[in-house]
Amino acid sequence: MKANSRLREKLEPVAQVMGYVLKGHKAAFACMVYSVVILAVRPYVKVILMGYLLDGLAEGAGFPLLAGYVLTAFGIVWFMDQTGDAARQYYNQKMEYMSEIENGWLNRKAFTMDYEYLEDVHVQELRTRGERTWQGVACWTLLEFENLLRMSVSILTALVILLPLLLGGINGKGTVGSSAAAVLMILTIVIMMVFNYFKSVEYGKKSQEIFDHMGEMGNKERYYQDILATAESQKDLRSFGQQEAILRDLRKTFDKYRILSKDYGKVLTKKLVWDRTISDLSALIIYLFTGIQAVLGIITIGQVVTYASSIISLSSQVVLLATWLGNAERLFMLCGDQKKFMDLEKRKYEGKIPLEKRRDNKFKVQFEHVSFRYPGTDRDIIKDLNLEFTIGERMAIVGKNGSGKTTFIKLLCRLYDVTEGCIKVNDVDIRKYDYIEYCKLFSVVFQDFHMFAISVGENVASSVEVDEKKALDALDKAGMGGRIRELPQGLSTYVGTDFRPFGVNFSGGEKQKLAIARAIYKNAPFIIMDEPTAALDPESECDVYAGFDHMVGNKTALYISHRLASCRFCQDILVFDKGKVIQRGSHEELEHREGLYRELWNAQAKYYEN
Repeated sequence: MKANSRLREKLEPVAQVMGYVLKGHKAAFACMVYSVVILAVRPYVKVILMGYLLDGLAEGAGFPLLAGYVLTAFGIVWFMDQTGDAARQYYNQKMEYMSEIENGWLNRKAFTMDYEYLEDVHVQELRTRGERTWQGVACWTLLEFENLLRMSVSILTALVILLPLLLGGINGKGTVGSSAAAVLMILTIVIMMVFNYFKSVEYGKKSQEIFDHMGEMGNKERYYQDILATAESQKDLRSFGQQEAILRDLRKTFDKYRILSKDYGKVLTKKLVWDRTISDLSALIIYLFTGIQAVLGIITIGQVVTYASSIISLSSQVVLLATWLGNAERLFMLCGDQKKFMDLEKRKYEGKIPLEKRRDNKFKVQFEHVSFRYPGTDRDIIKDLNLEFTIGERMAIVGKNGSGKTTFIKLLCRLYDVTEGCIKVNDVDIRKYDYIEYCKLFSVVFQDFHMFAISVGENVASSVEVDEKKALDALDKAGMGGRIRELPQGLSTYVGTDFRPFGVNFSGGEKQKLAIARAIYKNAPFIIMDEPTAALDPESECDVYAGFDHMVGNKTALYISHRLASCRFCQDILVFDKGKVIQRGSHEELEHREGLYRELWNAQAKYYEN
């Protein structure tokens, strides 16, 4: 029972991967199966033909009969070739982009899984381990399925051909003794193959250990290649003279990789020598058996060729099958990783309540005894937080690094759910709202925002459909409209040169303005800026903040900033420390009140101009 359970645990992930492949591609899969069956059976047609021809010549058969044998055999082979090739061509056309198809279902999972999984390195490793394989897990699974199917069909075909020999009923001359000898021969070969299987498992484990280390070296190599290929990283490398240190570490990586490759070569050589020895011993036993059968007159010369060739093919396929089984653990592991990734359950409650549509964009937000700790940790980042505010206000959040400011925003946007307490919007727990609709409340510019290597217009609109007038208006409000209008391709200009040589490598400040424009374009009732001007110079920062009141209108603007001067125009300032709001009020109130805000203000005041 335990063995069956373990086998089921190994096969279920493979079946799931195959299920994803079959979804929408059943006809292509059927064509692949047919072509593999044809490929496995085809060699035996010629073997059977050769036996008939030799027996015909020995018996003095005429030319018409011999020609009939040849024409029939080649007619069957021609039909197999034509239909098999057509099926294979159809399959290749449909499944040519299998790795892209696989990435499609993995990406859909990544887009819809709980955000906390995306920040879990162990979860991400479940996917990235499969990406180290050639063409991905799905392609590898299909290829290994083809190999298994071909070997199985070939073995089954050989056994069908050998059935008369095993039953001892050939030409009426077979005996119980000859049948028993045939069975004994087959059993001897099977025992050798079983022994070979365990050796294959042993070599497979050694190979897997080497592959794992080679994978780590490969990741490091790709990481360094990315660094050495990008202009951004080259600036730091050249400024600090780190080239030699990087190259030295890269050489060490190559040396380790070379040693591992040699070790793998040794394991592979031992495996090949062992396989060849088993195969040669099997062939020797087969030739001795069939030769004796022929001398005793039990089988004809043609049957010697047919049976000997079939048994040799059978033994070689069993050797390959043993090797396949020995190496299958890696496939089972990677399919298991992908199954775990795809089966990750949603931990967040999925509400169904539609969000209230309000023309005045007035939404009351309440944090009631909210505490939060990140998964796998025991330290609260937010501790028993209670506060209330109404959309339409200007708020600033300040505090030292690690005080919980960005986590507060993640909870408000429901990237994470609270550990304790609840967050309410208009007196309804946000977990009860439809998540997609709830997300429409917020336009967020995170401090680690990302602009994609697509056009400026698509970046701003977050869509392939771009309202040019609306996009340019958003860019104007963010202080980037003039720069985009100066470019020959305007909104069609690509961000960066990753995929388009005529793209533009915008500066950090320009990218930040593009991110702000994206937030404006969305036109959500709640705009959140997490360090929105960190990459801007003081003059640009002043321009951006000066335009915020006009830009925000009747929306709530919530700013997280280390520059306290940028908070002066906000009516409400929340001072965070160790996951709690320890002070709240306007700049004028907090500046004259003992506490953290005044300490921070006095520390920075010497850099501000009055």
